Amino acid sequence: MKNYIKSFILVSVLAIGFTSCHDDLNQSPLDPDLFTEQDVFSNAVEAKSALAKLYSSLALTGQQGPAGNPDLDPNDIDEGFSQYSRMLFNLNELTTDHAVIGWGDAGLPDLHGMYWSSSNDFSEAMYYRLAQEVSFCNSFIENASQLEDDEVQGFIAEARFLRAFTYYNLIDFFGNVPLQTVVSTELPLQSTREELFSFVEAELLEIEELLISDGANEYGRVDQVAAWALLSKLYLNAESWTGQNRYSDCITYSDKVINSTYSLNTNDANGNGSAYDELFLADNDVNGAQNEFIFALNFDGLQSTTYGGTTFLVHGSIGGSMIASEYGVNGGWAGMRTTKNLVNKFANDIDDLNAALGSLSDWGLVGDATVNAWDGPDMEMYQTAPNQYALYADLNAGELKFRFNEDWGQNYGDTDADGTLEPGGANIAIAAAGTYFVTLDLDGLTYSITPFSSDKRGMFYTDGQNLEISDIGSFEDGYAVTKFKNIDSSGSQGNDSSGEFASTDLPLIRVAEIYLNYAEASLRGGGGDSNLALTLVNNLRERAYGNMSGNISSGELTLDFILDERSRELYWEGQRRTDLIRYGLFTTDTYLWPFKGNDEFGTSVPSYRRLFPLPSSTLTTNPNLSQNEGY
Repeated sequence: MKNYIKSFILVSVLAIGFTSCHDDLNQSPLDPDLFTEQDVFSNAVEAKSALAKLYSSLALTGQQGPAGNPDLDPNDIDEGFSQYSRMLFNLNELTTDHAVIGWGDAGLPDLHGMYWSSSNDFSEAMYYRLAQEVSFCNSFIENASQLEDDEVQGFIAEARFLRAFTYYNLIDFFGNVPLQTVVSTELPLQSTREELFSFVEAELLEIEELLISDGANEYGRVDQVAAWALLSKLYLNAESWTGQNRYSDCITYSDKVINSTYSLNTNDANGNGSAYDELFLADNDVNGAQNEFIFALNFDGLQSTTYGGTTFLVHGSIGGSMIASEYGVNGGWAGMRTTKNLVNKFANDIDDLNAALGSLSDWGLVGDATVNAWDGPDMEMYQTAPNQYALYADLNAGELKFRFNEDWGQNYGDTDADGTLEPGGANIAIAAAGTYFVTLDLDGLTYSITPFSSDKRGMFYTDGQNLEISDIGSFEDGYAVTKFKNIDSSGSQGNDSSGEFASTDLPLIRVAEIYLNYAEASLRGGGGDSNLALTLVNNLRERAYGNMSGNISSGELTLDFILDERSRELYWEGQRRTDLIRYGLFTTDTYLWPFKGNDEFGTSVPSYRRLFPLPSSTLTTNPNLSQNEGY
């Protein structure tokens, strides 16, 4: 399916207002040699090509990549701007603490400043892109239903999933939109958010047994686990969107995903100590990451080309002193960076880490590897249990020993360098300066000194970049994000030798998100197993750190921690605005970030901005629709 999205379809619909011209759909061309709609749905093979269009409409922008024959009117928005995941970034990341962008295209600065109007080019294009996908799905379902073929019935279930996913997005972004499930010339009525929620829920519950079974579909197409995962996401946001608590249902369907064939990627193919970055490399369809991807957009850099997708995320994040070739592309667009809020979520405060260990003790470290050298005072360790001590310590290259109460009469070293301590033993060597996690076990007279591995999910370029942002237009203000790359696990460039288009697939739903859904729903009273919730979160952190040094205790697993962990795990994957709204932080002054509300230090904005406006042109076209409050 990675290359299959290049397949063609000649089903053409008018997406505006969620209505299509049915007579146009039924017309046959005057030229009998042309491939017609009847040909598209003549058998399962041709129907599969039509199905590919439904997937590719989320990844690409038209019938000819990267531009030239767009699905949306190029007079309304540049074709490269209009790709689904590029707009997902603009609406769900750029409006938050995760991103700023330096370009001044009309309507773009409005998003981070949170002062967009009903004529904003990007929210309008997202509405039309989603409306078009609904129309494509409706047309496919109607036409494919005429084929009495078991395989085609599976295709229809996939189309229904894609339509449900599209409505999930419409509920999130716009709230009250038309519910259209058939091809019709009638102007549709407006449905409430609650009605749309019920439709998506019912569709997913109905198709979960109609979709291809767990793990049995080809890569790039959805199976029944995708339905479970989308239900998990839907139920997690139910209270935010409808006022109804559905956290127990979120637990139920998250648990189904957790116990499916999909799994957290732990394959560290490039050997950097963490498997996290493999998820965002050019070979993430084969390097192990694909086992975590429940639903992803596929890009190969040659046959599926667009100036959206991961091409946008890679090129747009490169500027300043960054060398584009190191990221597998031919140049940077000097656009996106992040705010200090995201950067600071990865900062390790050693004092906080140590305070969480226990209480200070009289056992400590002494030596020229410590901050106070051999003269002391000692670096005091924390007691974690009877006769057990630990310390996070910044050490120099040098030597050290363990000492009690700064008394040389009670000191321990390691004569044989075998991890076993002897009274008055030899100094212990520290080969390189760095942060270490040091433990002391007096019961067994053993110790450990291991490098403390920080959270490798925080991928930032800082050389020549300022943490603080005073000028959004200056690429050097704000750290650059290096999460997405057009290189594979061996360091080679993606398929496109020119470096113009990325081959990196983009996950829309992956297992790690469902882990976090389970933990959050459990904390919000949805039931589930609290021990499992902790284990799931620590599994993510073990992958991030490369060891258990970042693991948390049950007391540290709070809703606030989960929100920060979602930020660390899922940043720039199109989740952040939805998360902040669910936590009640998107519009209020309870949580601020640079230039929130178009203020350098951040300010609150009206609560109606939790929804985007319906496009003005849609309201003119369809008098059955009413604008969202505030616009």
